[in-house]
Amino acid sequence: MNTLSRKIVMAATGLFLCFFLLIHFLGNTQLFLEPEQAQLSFNAYSHFLTGNPIVKCVSYVLYASIIGHAIYALIITSKNKAAGGSYSKDNRGRASKWYSRNMGVLGTIVLIFIVLHFQNFWYVYKFGEITLDSAGNKDLYGVVAVAFQEMWLVVVYVIAMIALCYHLVHGITSGVRTLGLFHPKFVRWVNVFGIAYSIIICAGFAAMPIYMYITNPLNI
Repeated sequence: MNTLSRKIVMAATGLFLCFFLLIHFLGNTQLFLEPEQAQLSFNAYSHFLTGNPIVKCVSYVLYASIIGHAIYALIITSKNKAAGGSYSKDNRGRASKWYSRNMGVLGTIVLIFIVLHFQNFWYVYKFGEITLDSAGNKDLYGVVAVAFQEMWLVVVYVIAMIALCYHLVHGITSGVRTLGLFHPKFVRWVNVFGIAYSIIICAGFAAMPIYMYITNPLNI
């Protein structure tokens, strides 16, 4: 696979992950509800995601996209360095943003966060021993509430969302351009959309652990 093909895979998987982030964000906004309502609603939502066959198929695409995006990012970065195109050695500072020149670092932070996120919630939900709520669903809300009483974890999530925000700001515009969907006439609007989307999604995700930590819904 040549460099262009790799970049197309990177762009396609990246934009798919952006779409997933939106759906995931909307579902997780239930954490802001009153504790009793949030618990039942969020747990029912989690049960639906794990039990629906269509959602399961989409989840496999999600896992493949995360792995593919990370692998091809590593390959492209390695080849750039081998060709003398390392971001740390270029002089494009005046022509490009710092986050554009450090996508590898930002992506690494996000990848580490994803592994931590899966370990704390996905793995526990799938293989851990979780109590049931009054509706008979696994109490993932309780797991989330307990986890976000750890200050260090809240800080890690906020830092990860800052890194993700900058990663998305560059990635959305770059991905649209790579897939040939970028028309000069709409450059400004694509940039505005990318920035607005990145800030709203990441600020929203960052607010969730902070809110859970401050409100302590289970009175731990």
